[in-house]
Amino acid sequence: MSPDEGRERRGDDGGVPPARPDDGSAEVGTPGARDTGSAGTRAARAARKQVLLRLDPLVYDALARWAGDELRSANAQIEFLLRRALREAGRLPGGAKPIPRRGRPPGGDD
Repeated sequence: MSPDEGRERRGDDGGVPPARPDDGSAEVGTPGARDTGSAGTRAARAARKQVLLRLDPLVYDALARWAGDELRSANAQIEFLLRRALREAGRLPGGAKPIPRRGRPPGGDD
């Protein structure tokens, strides 16, 4: 295998190719993206920035346990903690929208 062939398989910078979601979904806006939910929900998801985060497995496990204790997903826990750190450091942008609430909307189901 030539060096160029290896570079093509690994990516332009010689590193590993970007990770893909392992849950069968595709990135928002790609041809293979799932189309579930209302148009408003899809638009809200598309407006949120997607990032790849590499964590030590033990750190992720601790984060996932903490998130479970607070009835959040690991992703929501990361966003919650980042927002809190930004707010405490005085760096949270004033125009940042609040974290979207998940689940059923509040209502009178008496």
